[in-house]
Amino acid sequence: MISASEVKKKLIEGNQRYLNAKAGEGDVSLHLRQKTAEEGQQPYAIIISCSDSRVIPESIFSAGIGELFVIRVVGNVLDNHQLGSIEYAAEHLGTKLIVMLGHTGCGAIKAVIDGHSGGFIDYILKDIALAIGDEKDEFKATCLNVQHGVKRIRHELEIHPIEDEKGLEVVGAIYHIEDGTFEFLPED
Repeated sequence: MISASEVKKKLIEGNQRYLNAKAGEGDVSLHLRQKTAEEGQQPYAIIISCSDSRVIPESIFSAGIGELFVIRVVGNVLDNHQLGSIEYAAEHLGTKLIVMLGHTGCGAIKAVIDGHSGGFIDYILKDIALAIGDEKDEFKATCLNVQHGVKRIRHELEIHPIEDEKGLEVVGAIYHIEDGTFEFLPED
């Protein structure tokens, strides 16, 4: 299994291929489908991202079948279901890097800033509101929401802020829908 720092480099390199690609770059071949069916998955990163149709982690990082363990939910928020999925991938699949991936132009962030509510989406909006407080700048609010998720993962799964004894690391990142780039957020 590769280290968290090697995974970060791999994600950056994959994003560079994505920025220059005309079509998908990840391996989705019959050979790989058969291999992962027989030998199982070995994802190198866990990505928690928004369900937004413009945010496709496998494409953003030029990843193929079995390379990323992706958890998608509107506003990239966390509840026990997502935390259980993270725990599973880290413990049973040996994945070393957890990335909380927010994105620009997030409708859930905008809904909270604009004061919208109603229906089941309220569960998500309340979580985001807790994370962003009174912030009205969408980009800053997105960063705050990502940082809130990183802190929650670290706390709930008892992961040390930089890198734990198992080599597991949790980081925040923002994907820019305007140009396809992403950036890791600075560590707290």
